[in-house]
Amino acid sequence: MPAAERQNSLDANKTLFTVMAALNASGYDADAASGTNDALRGRIRKQVQTANPAVLKEIREYFAAHGSDVNAFISLGLSLTPAFEYKVRTVEIPPDAAALDGFRPLLTRFAADARVDDLWKEAQPSIEAALARYQPPISEMVLQVNSYLRNPAAGYLGRQIQIFIELLGAPNQVQTRSYGNDYYVVVTPSTELRVNDIRHAYLHFVLDPLGTKYGIDLLDKRAIGDYAVNAPALGEAYKSDFVLLATECLIKAVETRLTGNAQAVSEALHEGFVLTPFFAEELVRYEKQPQAMRLYFPEMVTKISLAREHKRLVDVQFAPVARVRVAHAASVSQSKTDASPAARTAEEAEQLYEKQELDKARQLYLRALEERGQAFEHARSYYGLARIAIRQNDPEVAERLFQKTLESSPEPQVKAWALVSLGSLAKIGGDREQANHFFENAMSVEGASQRARQEAQKGLEETKQP
Repeated sequence: MPAAERQNSLDANKTLFTVMAALNASGYDADAASGTNDALRGRIRKQVQTANPAVLKEIREYFAAHGSDVNAFISLGLSLTPAFEYKVRTVEIPPDAAALDGFRPLLTRFAADARVDDLWKEAQPSIEAALARYQPPISEMVLQVNSYLRNPAAGYLGRQIQIFIELLGAPNQVQTRSYGNDYYVVVTPSTELRVNDIRHAYLHFVLDPLGTKYGIDLLDKRAIGDYAVNAPALGEAYKSDFVLLATECLIKAVETRLTGNAQAVSEALHEGFVLTPFFAEELVRYEKQPQAMRLYFPEMVTKISLAREHKRLVDVQFAPVARVRVAHAASVSQSKTDASPAARTAEEAEQLYEKQELDKARQLYLRALEERGQAFEHARSYYGLARIAIRQNDPEVAERLFQKTLESSPEPQVKAWALVSLGSLAKIGGDREQANHFFENAMSVEGASQRARQEAQKGLEETKQP
């Protein structure tokens, strides 16, 4: 499949590739040591740095001066044509992209001096392989969602969605952008395909316009949002925007129907998505009638009863923190309702880490180590600090912190990933015997996630290669 932008497509984007190639050669090294990176990222970085075009120094300075926030640069890449001109009128340029306007001339010089056309051609086999992995499950997912919502397969309400595979990004990310009628999803490398995350983004693409269209009707029910204000795990944006909250509740309810995971309704409720149970119940009725969701949705809104929802919500005990997600591990087994101060602070740190606010995350992880908590809770903070050290190009500190993680009675998921990380560091350092030792230990951890086992197996296979 040619790597070019098309409507409602899965593809790659040359302009975004150019942005990421420039950043990777100029200081962007988030998760550079992770074994989940696509090999293309390292090759392109090395080739550009070896060529060392004069503009690299200016790009490095520009990136550092703008906080090294790669997310804003991704927004810029999605906003530009291959000639680095804006796709939209000046008033429609996304604010975070507009703030980087001075980067466009540097991109023009970089594309010429680094011979990006040649790099793009070289990247095609890797891109095609990644697209081939994603094409069947995404096609199946889109068909499933459109069939369930009875949604036309073509562009919805004049809008379009484009899913871009970006192999030069830090792994395990799915980012979304909505610019007018254009909806973008950017997916970076991962061991397991991120189809569930892409489905969530696609549901936003289809259902967000309904929330907007019937926003006034939803606001008549906004008193229900008062319950959500008391949910510690719920993001502030949802607490201040009832339409946003209601739409997210609908999306979560649809996901439970598509996956058959009824337990997720209760989990969503206890995290603060208070209308998820209502929508889950209404979807059972929706499935038995012939109308498409875009026609049935206003009827669902009229059925929201403040009295019934009050009865449902008045005694709900909200979770103190959202489900803990450490690296690629599964949710921890500790009860959500009895998290210690150390666990709560570590979760706040994890959220900052995922936003790439590393200095703030580091401060909170350190604070968590001083707070009351069990050993395995402190292990999470050591693990978080170790990952920050990796991102900040300090492998010696990272190694000590991963070892400290193992000494702190970590949960199986964290233990396995700490061992995988130590194996990767040993492999990079040329110590194959030690790398094998760590990878084998990771494989033997009872309760390790499937992703950790896959990474350990991959590490073992790579260390055995001549």
